[in-house]
Amino acid sequence: MTSDHVSRRHLRSLLNGLYLILDERWSSRCSLPEVLTEAGQAGVKLVQYRNKTGSMRDAFEVARTLRGISKEWGMMFLVNDRCDLAMAVEADGVHLGQTDLPLGLARNLVGHDMIIGASTHNTEQVQKATEEGADYLGFGPILPTHTKSDHDPVVGIQGMKHVRGLTPLPVFAIGGIAPEFVTELCQAGANGVAVASGILDAVDRQKAFTQFLAPFH
Repeated sequence: MTSDHVSRRHLRSLLNGLYLILDERWSSRCSLPEVLTEAGQAGVKLVQYRNKTGSMRDAFEVARTLRGISKEWGMMFLVNDRCDLAMAVEADGVHLGQTDLPLGLARNLVGHDMIIGASTHNTEQVQKATEEGADYLGFGPILPTHTKSDHDPVVGIQGMKHVRGLTPLPVFAIGGIAPEFVTELCQAGANGVAVASGILDAVDRQKAFTQFLAPFH
């Protein structure tokens, strides 16, 4: 087995717990590098950079900075949507939505060393992403969320229980998740929770990190 395969296997071992999403839309209200540093101090091991509106050059500069910080803290760093950006900053992986490149084509682009995650919202999408070789799934929205105005129908905690039996992959619950729901979601089969506004909008981010991480300890 090559060192590349060992590396990807190690990355897969980190696919659990709190999955922090750093959305560029919050950059005018808080410093994303500062939030990432606080996340590292709190013990977060998984982070995604999401920029759906900015120029490639601007996104590259931010992603490169965040990538450097993630390395300092031993965090897995993924880029949302953009395989080219993920490759440019030597990210650990890329996360694909339902309107992004098909998973097979993305794998051809990024190679077999990168982690690829897939957003899923229903039974069919979960099964398809599993069959096409995703490393993990995001599933939701669990609850109504303000992070996306055009989100898919809410699936609820019962939805998480249903899809848990459909895939062996790690599944991250996403969408409107507050700390008080984390334990119940884990009991329903979630390997972790993906959170953006729950951290980025928090008045006391360190307290928010502690609350979200507590069930996983």
